[in-house]
Amino acid sequence: MITNEVPQPNPTSEQILDWLEDSVSFFPSFLDDPYHSNDYQWWEESQDLIHTNTNSLTNNANIVVAEDPVDSVTQLPPSEASKKRKSPDDPVSKTSSHIDGKANTGRHVNKVEKDIKKAIDEVAAPLAKRTNNNKKGTGKGTGNNCNNGNSKEGRWAEQLLNPCASAITGGNLTRVQHLLYVLHELASLTGDANHRLAAHGLRALTHHLSSNSSSSAPNASASVGNVVTFSSTEPRFFQKSLLKFYEVSPWFAFPNNIANSAILQVLADEPNRASALHIVDIGVSHGMQWPTLLEALTRRSGGPPPLVKITVIGASTVENDQNSEAPFSIGPLGDNYSARLLGFAKSMNINLQINRLDNQSLQTLNPQVIDASSDETLIICLQFRLHQLNHNTPPGERTEFLNVLRNMEPNGVILSENNMECSCNSCGDFATGFSRQVEYLWRFLDSTSVAFKGRESEERRLMEGEAAKALTNCGEMNEGKEKWCERMKGVGFVGEVFGEDAIDGGRGLLRKYDNNWEMRVDEKDGCAGLWWKGQPVSFCSLWKIGNQHKL
Repeated sequence: MITNEVPQPNPTSEQILDWLEDSVSFFPSFLDDPYHSNDYQWWEESQDLIHTNTNSLTNNANIVVAEDPVDSVTQLPPSEASKKRKSPDDPVSKTSSHIDGKANTGRHVNKVEKDIKKAIDEVAAPLAKRTNNNKKGTGKGTGNNCNNGNSKEGRWAEQLLNPCASAITGGNLTRVQHLLYVLHELASLTGDANHRLAAHGLRALTHHLSSNSSSSAPNASASVGNVVTFSSTEPRFFQKSLLKFYEVSPWFAFPNNIANSAILQVLADEPNRASALHIVDIGVSHGMQWPTLLEALTRRSGGPPPLVKITVIGASTVENDQNSEAPFSIGPLGDNYSARLLGFAKSMNINLQINRLDNQSLQTLNPQVIDASSDETLIICLQFRLHQLNHNTPPGERTEFLNVLRNMEPNGVILSENNMECSCNSCGDFATGFSRQVEYLWRFLDSTSVAFKGRESEERRLMEGEAAKALTNCGEMNEGKEKWCERMKGVGFVGEVFGEDAIDGGRGLLRKYDNNWEMRVDEKDGCAGLWWKGQPVSFCSLWKIGNQHKL
């Protein structure tokens, strides 16, 4: 517990930024090297990828800022923290000695710094004890200190981030100062999941302070250095990273697998097996989902449909914003997966058509926009995009969009979403929402540590940078599985139970990954859930229009 705190008269974020101007420098760059992309191929085929003049990571103004985003706030010389972070020794004990060293050099250590040192020591004691008891977690360099994924005891980053968010909400300047300093001393974009969570959380907290102030401070969202995302990277490296992630983690591979099985299940239920298949893709797979489906269609009794149409609904201009963009939804400029997918389909003798609709508002979709016809099997695949729709103003964008889907009379709707509580401001204050976002990101970082076997990886950093958007995205309005099911039923959809092939396929897929992953099928609503270390991650569900709502 941090001592010597003085209650503050509820100051604003701008007052906190004013404090930062006179504070010690706790936001130097993390000095992480930018990626150096090589040539990567997605599928082995003769077609070359389209080359574009995409900005390099180091020149992308949206992600990497040349000057420290809060330099105009702090204006102080760099510290030795970056050297300390690279040390394989105990990071927390190094933090304490770092402050002691300042005193040894004759620099005056004021009361605030003594308080900060005491706060660091309070964090260091339990962390050092856990480190000594666990040979695998002897420093940030191992990147594999994930044994406590389902235990709050080992998750010290949350024990700093969440109280800091609460202090910001309550306007406690002294506590904010203490916790931000401690977070800076422990944060690193490399290392184990706790250190990486601290880095992304620190970035999000400074972003929040900056965005809620009238001060002219630069973009605080980049305060921790080179955080790379999909839209800021190079297409070939982006494709390589997706392939690697699908290989080592079921985070998206599992819902894609269940969705593909559900599509085959809907096709099998249709009396006219010679009709065309039309899939409306409102998701985040960037084409990764469809090769396995196309291959499965060739093994179907009677062969593939005479025509397979995939209509891709890209993120709209409203979504395509750093503060409202759904994580994993925006790929890099020049990523032309459609051409590769068409070549793959041709090699398997499948008649495939792909139509991409960019900047298309979800609420304005209709049969004419997607070029649907009555003689085709229409299946709508919704994956991790609907939680960006607002649910606060009745009847809410989500309900309106689901009504739009029902009126399109699809043969099946597949809904996959994050299974967690909402983090928007209308469902709680900043501290409440932030803690829920931190919980989501912890599960991602903890699982990627295991997936990449604790090794530092550029592919892992890209995926984690994209996932970390959840901390700064004002449009993250997740809801639990039960609430989504209630919404679907409310507009006239009826839940369908996944067939034996889908369930067996999902379980078989998870056997390829770490045994902390598990699949849980809800007997009540038939949803297939993906869980990590006993905690829910996402769910997948299948829906059809109820007879009483058919037009």
